[in-house]
Amino acid sequence: MGYEAYLTLTVVVGVLVALVSSRLATDVILMAAMATLVITGVLTPAEGLAGFSNPGVMTIATLYIVAAGLKETGAIQWIAGRLLGQPKNVRHGIMKVIAPTAMMSAFMNNTAVVAMFIPSIQEWSRRSSIPTSKLLIPLSYAAILGGTCTLIGTSTNLVIDGLLQSALDTRLTMFSLAWLGIPLLLIGGTFLFFFADRLLPDRDGGIDRLGNVREYSVDVHIDENGPLCGKTIEEAGLRSLSYGYLVEIHRHERLLPAVSPDTQLLAGDELVFVGAPECARELRSIHGLKPANGDVDKLKLANHERVLVEAVIGPEFFGLDQTIKESRFRTRFQAAILSVSRNGNRIEGKIGDIRLQVGDTLLLETSQDFVGQYRSRRDFLLVSAINDSTPPSFHKAPIALYILLAMVIASASGLLSILQSAFIAAGLMLATHCISITKARRNIDLTVITVIAASFSLGAAMTKTGVAATIASWLLINDSIPPWVVLAMVYLLTAVFTEIITNNAAAILMFPIAVSLAEQLQVSYMPFVIAVMFAASASFVIPLGYQTNLMVMGPGGYKTSDFVAIGLPMSIVVATTSIFLIPMIWAF
Repeated sequence: MGYEAYLTLTVVVGVLVALVSSRLATDVILMAAMATLVITGVLTPAEGLAGFSNPGVMTIATLYIVAAGLKETGAIQWIAGRLLGQPKNVRHGIMKVIAPTAMMSAFMNNTAVVAMFIPSIQEWSRRSSIPTSKLLIPLSYAAILGGTCTLIGTSTNLVIDGLLQSALDTRLTMFSLAWLGIPLLLIGGTFLFFFADRLLPDRDGGIDRLGNVREYSVDVHIDENGPLCGKTIEEAGLRSLSYGYLVEIHRHERLLPAVSPDTQLLAGDELVFVGAPECARELRSIHGLKPANGDVDKLKLANHERVLVEAVIGPEFFGLDQTIKESRFRTRFQAAILSVSRNGNRIEGKIGDIRLQVGDTLLLETSQDFVGQYRSRRDFLLVSAINDSTPPSFHKAPIALYILLAMVIASASGLLSILQSAFIAAGLMLATHCISITKARRNIDLTVITVIAASFSLGAAMTKTGVAATIASWLLINDSIPPWVVLAMVYLLTAVFTEIITNNAAAILMFPIAVSLAEQLQVSYMPFVIAVMFAASASFVIPLGYQTNLMVMGPGGYKTSDFVAIGLPMSIVVATTSIFLIPMIWAF
């Protein structure tokens, strides 16, 4: 190997180490790697930037608008409400979660499906007396398996299809993957049906009961110039809140616990309420109350620009193990923290002295742009607005579904390519006002697009410098190894990578290696490419490995051990099925 190959190998190893151990954002790491390869001359600028013009990447960007149109019109809730029904028991409930989730994940971004289903399933589980911990991991796994059934079901499929088109002049059709995806869904779904109830804990999630992850302590002051001074608690309407209750009053140096309804309110009283996040919204609507947290007044935002938001701290959050005051959270994010909850319990005490940890759920007051800006960044695992002032346009849900159906038919029939049909569908979503142009812009996740596009430079450099071929020769100990054994090696190596780094990065790194292995074995590359595609999506064991797993972790009240308990056998089932079926569908 020449120096370019050694440099490429160093960059790839550096990226893997940084992704696993660094708190730097994923897009920063991969953009730095791409820049290094271009600056050192390993790749030309055109080769380094080729990922940004790849058809698969552009299709992903366009489908964000289609998915946003389905979300804004309430199409997902509309379907979910008709398919969930009323379960007879836990197994019946799991089956009712898997079916609609997998069906919708096959045709739209699975993170959007999971994000929209979480509140519906939580409310549904409360009515059905089924713990959400029995349902939310199956929700995530069903979304993963459903996404493997079509080409547009997950970004990984589109990324690999884009690599096939650019590197090998081969393209997949909409339902090319269904021959393997559907059997995997049926077998994986059957496994969940019979074993999820046994392997998952009987535990309430944070949103299911008042005292858990989404229980907050909201402090407010009685405005000395407001209309509540001199009124009793009952007269002020503070005994009839829908989402919270008054715990205590701090009056000067005195603490008044278990206050009665006829307690008179005085100017400067600090009232402590406990309740769901919507409690903060209710308190905001009562004239005469103002937030006790001084940071709220320091936000440089007009009242009409403010919104209440919940955010769960992610593994790449910059201020881990720092106090909120030390992290300068308000200055960095233009957001004031109203309350923090951890492991099912609200954290009491002075907000500025709380040390932030992964999984902490924050109740914020911030701008309306915060959700779109940070929803898909690794600083936060889950970001959602509480008082969204724009309700879903349910009357347009059928229009959005018809647009999605037309896109699928146009692509599946060969009338248009997936990129062309996605362009038209996105245009129709905008033309029919299923989504506004402003919200369409906000819903295109530029961080994900940047990560994927920059990752292409690593794959290109590995191919150009011969690193991929060298790694392939290392894996082939001798020429007598059967192709199906090498296929298993490719699948397992990709599956390990996708558990510790992003699924798309794992797919892009393994693609050139898989193709080189096929060339050295003198067999078809398709079985190996398909193995990379499916293994990169099969992340079940570690919650950090896949976005949907992270999204359900807090709401389901899960621990990492819960994912290992069910995810390890699930991975074995999916891997065994894939390795067995792939050569039967795509011959060597």
